[in-house]
Amino acid sequence: MEYVTAAVPPPRTETAAARSSRRSLAVALLSGALGSAVTLLATRQRWSQGTATVAGGPFSLTAKGSDVTGVPAALAIVGLAALVAVFAVRRAGRLAVSALLALSGAGIMTAALLGAGDSSALDEQAAKATGDTSAAVASFSHTAWPYAAAVGGALILLAGLLALRYGRRWPAMSGRYERDGAPRPRRAAADPERPEEMWKALDRGEDPTGMDPA
Repeated sequence: MEYVTAAVPPPRTETAAARSSRRSLAVALLSGALGSAVTLLATRQRWSQGTATVAGGPFSLTAKGSDVTGVPAALAIVGLAALVAVFAVRRAGRLAVSALLALSGAGIMTAALLGAGDSSALDEQAAKATGDTSAAVASFSHTAWPYAAAVGGALILLAGLLALRYGRRWPAMSGRYERDGAPRPRRAAADPERPEEMWKALDRGEDPTGMDPA
């Protein structure tokens, strides 16, 4: 009687989970790094512009993102640090860092969108230019860079959400660097011919080169 045995294929759930983990890790790293870079770049650009009237006539005023608000740039650095720290902690620590990463992205989006309509930085410049503390900028308008910063915040938020969802499957940094479990070599015994031993022998009045013949 012949027996027919069928090979049982390996479960596909583990392969799918590993593939999903790698994909989420790659997307989170790319989103977090790109979002931080876009945000930092956007805060160095011109966000708003307007005019102020003085005795010589109207002149233009401009304000960069860092003049309007320093929140996006600060949170971009925090988010980038949190993205790296995700791999240095585990369990509850990873969950907390992932939440910090997501909150950094949400904070950048909020601050950037609010900064798009904020004219306080230009008003301060107008007050200095005119010498009138109550002066306000005229013909106020903003550029697209505040919205670029908001997009950067959205990318950081996406990285944080991915870390919250899949972070427990991601690898963590190991505290053991190049340790293969092999026993460490024992420290060599003191060599009487080492220079320090020779000087000690001379101090004792001994001949450091005197050796019994074989």
